[in-house]
Amino acid sequence: MRSDVIKKGLERAPHRSLLWSLGRTNEEMDRPFVGIISSYNDIVPGHMNLSQLNAAVREGVFMAGGTPFEANTIAVCDGIAMGHQGMKYSLASRELIADSVETVVQAHAFDAIVLVSACDKITPGMVMAMARLDIPAIIVTGGPMLAGRRGGETLDLNSAFMAVGAATKGQISAREVEIIEKACCPGCGSCAGMFTANTMACLCEALGIALPGNGTTPAVSSRRIALARQTGMAVMTLLERNIRPSDILTADAFHNAFSTDMAMGGSTNSVLHLLAIAHEAGVAIDLPDLNHFSANTPHLCKLSPASEQHIEDLHYSGGIGAIMHELDDLGLLKRNCITVTGQTVGENLTPESRWAPDYATVSRNVVRSGDQPYSATGGLSILFGNLAPEGAVVKSAAVAPSMMQHTGPARVFDSEEAATRAIIDMSFDEGDVIVIRYEGPKGGPGMREMLTPTSLLSGMGLDGKVALITDGRFSGASRGAAIGHLSPEAAARGPIAALRDGDLISIDIPNRSLRVALSDKEIAARIATLPPFEPTVARGYLRRYARLVTSASTGAVFEE
Repeated sequence: MRSDVIKKGLERAPHRSLLWSLGRTNEEMDRPFVGIISSYNDIVPGHMNLSQLNAAVREGVFMAGGTPFEANTIAVCDGIAMGHQGMKYSLASRELIADSVETVVQAHAFDAIVLVSACDKITPGMVMAMARLDIPAIIVTGGPMLAGRRGGETLDLNSAFMAVGAATKGQISAREVEIIEKACCPGCGSCAGMFTANTMACLCEALGIALPGNGTTPAVSSRRIALARQTGMAVMTLLERNIRPSDILTADAFHNAFSTDMAMGGSTNSVLHLLAIAHEAGVAIDLPDLNHFSANTPHLCKLSPASEQHIEDLHYSGGIGAIMHELDDLGLLKRNCITVTGQTVGENLTPESRWAPDYATVSRNVVRSGDQPYSATGGLSILFGNLAPEGAVVKSAAVAPSMMQHTGPARVFDSEEAATRAIIDMSFDEGDVIVIRYEGPKGGPGMREMLTPTSLLSGMGLDGKVALITDGRFSGASRGAAIGHLSPEAAARGPIAALRDGDLISIDIPNRSLRVALSDKEIAARIATLPPFEPTVARGYLRRYARLVTSASTGAVFEE
């Protein structure tokens, strides 16, 4: 066992003395050491229940013959960080989380690990560390929040952001905003739509690194506690059989993840994170390849922000297993991928499997059949053209039909704050393409999410009349013609840096195109007049981050 290096042999007496000080017994010292790395805290709603899950995981590990040890890492709440300088730290925290998990696991020589996570950057950061460490490992997330209610209307976090836009336009009162903000997030869990946190929790299932049910079992359900206990037990089976992340995180597993992502209309941020996880796993994925998945995968499930349905509706309609079952029937899954159940994807989906969803509960109002999809193509699209030579990402499932193809004049802003002020002041025209630049991985730095401007537009009823493009990111809660991740970014002197007010931008989502009516020569001439880019922060982690981070098209990972 790996842990023998800290507990076996005469020379390890000092190490053992410290372990004895923890109150461990002889029997516990003889067992495998299992690290439980959690992001529990009481500032992020998706994490406030993780201490309960940590305890259940401990019980599961102990029941199955392991000795559990807990440690923690950090977490940022994107909703609380949104719209101010705090959001610069959100994506940047992913690398800190991966490094901190690697550090504590290697320093203490755990034999296996269980990762207990929730929310947008924390889950992918932990999975990146899982791939890097390559010891038996499994993840369990905190679960989705239930939707809020206001009479017969369902609400989620995006409802509060949109309420601000509606109030700004005088459509609702300040009192109504207060009612919505107190009702839309009713308790613990990751915000209730198919936003980034829940997208990544669901994709952990599709990748095979979390137990079935992980993505959709509500945070407040007793089944979430049982799932955590089962996760603790399952890691001991992985250790016994020496099933490692490198056995699970294969090219075929990423095939399944991208196929599931397209079918469920996941967050655009999933592209960024899956690329980063694949990088750590040594799996080569080119961004243009993703349009193959989009073109060949039907869109089967439409949840908030693309509809009024929420994650709980998917849970009670078979969950991610129901979506994967439909994909399997269409021949779109790699069935032989091993998963943390110890079985293959195909075996997990058979009706006889303990892990199979209850197929009798599947509602076709929530999970469409393969022959009656919402659309024949997937919910995400990668756009290319002279404005995004290395690609841009859009959640096409949440774009109004009228904006799938659109040409309009650019209205250019060099920060999210400047764009937000202009939107509040209605300092733009219908048909404009609002451009927010210098918000990319280097330029922000940190590639902030743009939920504030997109939700303002949605709340004003303009998300079908105005497009928005950025080298930053959008929240999974964003909807409308919101195109992000433009690469190369403005700070790297990509074509977006050359844009001026009035330049005609053409968006063609069906044909995966994003172009500006400028010649390559004119773009190059404009960029040549720009001064060298300097990071906007003078010290600290963000300064180092800006110097090390790579393009969004490669997952915004650090340079090797």
